[in-house]
Amino acid sequence: MVKKILLTVMVALFGVSGYVKAQDQLVKPKALLTLSFIRYLGWSEEARQGDFVIGVIRDRDMANMLSNQSAGKKFGFQDVVVKNFKSVAEVEDCQVIFVSHNVNFGKNAAALLDKVGKDTLIITEEEGAVKSGSMINFVVRESRLRFELSKQNASVSNIQFSQKLTDLTAAINL
Repeated sequence: MVKKILLTVMVALFGVSGYVKAQDQLVKPKALLTLSFIRYLGWSEEARQGDFVIGVIRDRDMANMLSNQSAGKKFGFQDVVVKNFKSVAEVEDCQVIFVSHNVNFGKNAAALLDKVGKDTLIITEEEGAVKSGSMINFVVRESRLRFELSKQNASVSNIQFSQKLTDLTAAINL
């Protein structure tokens, strides 16, 4: 299923030019991939309590797309809830936090990591973000959407990547 989504995303993105234009066009594929990722991760028992919350920092379009795509869905027995945050300071209780390109992740990484603690998957879309603590980072390479994975950063937060996720050809394992 994830491979089909990735192939569709890659075909749709062939020839994308311009950073801003690319970011706007990539909202739906990034939202679909984000929702797919959660199925291929090992979560702690604590993360499987209450609602499954996906937070988005400074990207209303992404928050809306995630809300639309996850409406009425569950992750296991948890209801999927999407929260839109205007800043890192507002972030609270999320299993997944999507940090948009509108936020300088490198500058805000330490504050965000302190805020979310363990059991939170951090997804970014900024060059070099895995060096600052991101676990999954969307990048565009050769006009195609790809994602970088950092098993090391994920393991620090008690999150395990499944072999299926790490085997995807679009992944850049770091």
